[in-house]
Amino acid sequence: MTKQLITIIGPTAVGKTSLAIKIAKFFKTEIVSADSRQFYKEMSIGTAKPIENELNQVKHHLINNKSIQDKYNITNYEKDALNCLNTIFKNNNVAVLVGGSGLYINSVIYGLDEIPEINLEIRKSIYSELELKGIAKLQEKLKQLDPVSYNKIDINNPRRLVRALEVSISTRKPYSSFLKNTKKKRNFNTIVLGINQNRDLLYNRINSRVDNMIENGLINEVKGLHNLKHLTSLNTIGYSEVFKHLEGDSSLNECIAEIKKNSRRYAKRQLTWFKSIQNSKWITPDYNFEEVVEYINDLINN
Repeated sequence: MTKQLITIIGPTAVGKTSLAIKIAKFFKTEIVSADSRQFYKEMSIGTAKPIENELNQVKHHLINNKSIQDKYNITNYEKDALNCLNTIFKNNNVAVLVGGSGLYINSVIYGLDEIPEINLEIRKSIYSELELKGIAKLQEKLKQLDPVSYNKIDINNPRRLVRALEVSISTRKPYSSFLKNTKKKRNFNTIVLGINQNRDLLYNRINSRVDNMIENGLINEVKGLHNLKHLTSLNTIGYSEVFKHLEGDSSLNECIAEIKKNSRRYAKRQLTWFKSIQNSKWITPDYNFEEVVEYINDLINN
């Protein structure tokens, strides 16, 4: 029987983890995470990792498996994720992939695109500009050079922003032009389920999640990482804003409002990316689980 990878996509806070666990339990299988920050064991509250009870219900892979001080990139992730899937498929015909990082999802189901070598001097120059002029200047530059990438990638993530710029400048072609999604041969079929809802309801969920993060100790979590704030892994929503608050650049209320705003913007970019994934079935958080399972089984059996 052909192996099946059930892939759960959607914006932040929409309920992907809950759906993934239900599906994994139904098919008696395991979950591979495709979240670019949940790898890191030092980052829990701000990355909205599955809670202990959820992790205990189903075996999860690629969560808490790295330190923020480890060097880890998407090439490493693709290799690790495929190795996890091969292990799962030894005993199961079905595996579940879930996460909100579009590039990481694509690396598993399509494979990574071949991108030309870039000029290292250009990379140094971009990082220097980031340090001297701030991230907004680089965001504006990417918007001019490659509006497609500007609308799809997480432009608040300095590493991804620099990557898109260095490729666009080095090759004199938009970074997005190299992301062809030319599917590489995989030893499994992919079934993609997207979960999304009305924008106002989604934004309410995002705002509530941020409030819960604050109540659960996000400020103290970030405070404990303050001496490592220079690490790329900590240049992410929920951490960057709290660092500024801790340094006196914003009040707590301003900090919380900024996290909510940036999270809503991130959700919009996630949806732009995920809408480009072909043959996806989209459902809402009030889905009928029996109907979801019926849809999956129909695809598996046909």
